Order: sequence, then structure tokens, then C-alpha cells
Amino acid sequence: MCRVVSGSASVVEMLIPDNLRYSSDHEWILLDGTRAKVGITDYAQDALGDIVFIDLPQIGAEVEIGQSISEVESTKSVSDIYAPLTGTVVEVNSELPDAPDKLNSDPYGDGWIFVIELPDAAAADSLLDAAQYAELTEG
Repeated sequence: MCRVVSGSASVVEMLIPDNLRYSSDHEWILLDGTRAKVGITDYAQDALGDIVFIDLPQIGAEVEIGQSISEVESTKSVSDIYAPLTGTVVEVNSELPDAPDKLNSDPYGDGWIFVIELPDAAAADSLLDAAQYAELTEG
């Protein structure tokens, strides 16, 4: 795991797994063939605070890169979740509506949000790697 420290009055260590790709909107993907599992990063969940609600995308929805397809509500704000790649939503994490806190407690594991079937898996190469995402979040 690559780790980055965010600057503030209290030092917080953010996890950035090396095996994932990242969007500049703070979503991560785990590529498995032509399927991309998607979630929000540790950085994003920390910035949001305690997440209390998630609106999942619809299975079968055709999504375009950068399109708002989901929404999370925290004690601080409501934020959009964007499609990091173009494709079709083929699976959603049906446990999240009853346990949205998984987005905070395990953003890279049980807190995954949805899976996109990609027409071209090579499109994931356009996303940031762990080192590039660490640079983005340090700024």
C-alpha cells in the first residue's frame, strides 16, 4: 500500500492501494477483465465525514465517463459519485443502503459501490495510478 499524509491540525494517514486506479473525482476502480469495481477513496470518505445515506445506480444503466450516477449523503454534505469510465452498471453493493457506514469503515473492501462492464478495459489506463493520486491529494 502506498500511504499519503494529509496536512491539517491533526495528521491523518490516507490509504492509497497500489493495485487500484483512481479518478480525479476520488473514485477508485479494481479492474477484473472487462469489469471495474468502483468505490470512493479513503481521502473522499474522510472529507465527507460520517456517511449516512447512499443512492445506488440502477443495474443496466449506461454510463459515460464523468457522469454523475450516484449520490452519498454525510453529516457534512451531499456529494455526487461519478462514473470513472464508460460502460454498463452490472452490479451494485446491495448492502450499502442498510449500512452506508461501510463507505467510511472499509472504502476499499466492503464499501465498494457498483461494478461497470467496460466495452474496452484499456480505458482504465487513462486513470491515475497510486503515485499520481497521492500527488493529487497532497495538493
